[in-house]
Amino acid sequence: MPYLDAIEDMRGWVEQRQGGLIEDRLVMLTHPPTITYGARTPPAELPSHGDVPVIPVDRGGQATYHGPGQLVGYLVIDLHQRGPGDIVRWLENGLITALDSLGFTLVRRDTPPGGQSLVGVWTPDHRKLGSIGMRIRRGVTSHGFSLNIDPDLSVYQSFVACGLPTCR
Repeated sequence: MPYLDAIEDMRGWVEQRQGGLIEDRLVMLTHPPTITYGARTPPAELPSHGDVPVIPVDRGGQATYHGPGQLVGYLVIDLHQRGPGDIVRWLENGLITALDSLGFTLVRRDTPPGGQSLVGVWTPDHRKLGSIGMRIRRGVTSHGFSLNIDPDLSVYQSFVACGLPTCR
């Protein structure tokens, strides 16, 4: 599904969830090649040219890639009904548990004080398999996660993913 179409649908789901018209939902899909970036992404970390669209977004995190060979999950969850727990850690741990059941050992990493965020899921040798970037507005989440299954990794040479220039 084209990225901008999915974002427009997600805006509607968030409004409906805020109004109590729908239940929590998880939508899983794949996008055509797209690089997205949050407001704190330095311009120097974005591609200066290329064929992949570069789109600003209203979620946490920095620049990331969405495209074929990647599974994207958008969560629209009313946190008022779940309590004030840390949704990002809950999602990290859920992805780790789910992928462990498929035979993939993954870990979460703590961000060092003053360091770049290490939110996401990682292989034990520190290769990033999944990114998480979310937004909470009026108690309802939007955006979510992306998991690299079998993407074209060459796109990652054109920009700095997640603000981590040496990340594999």
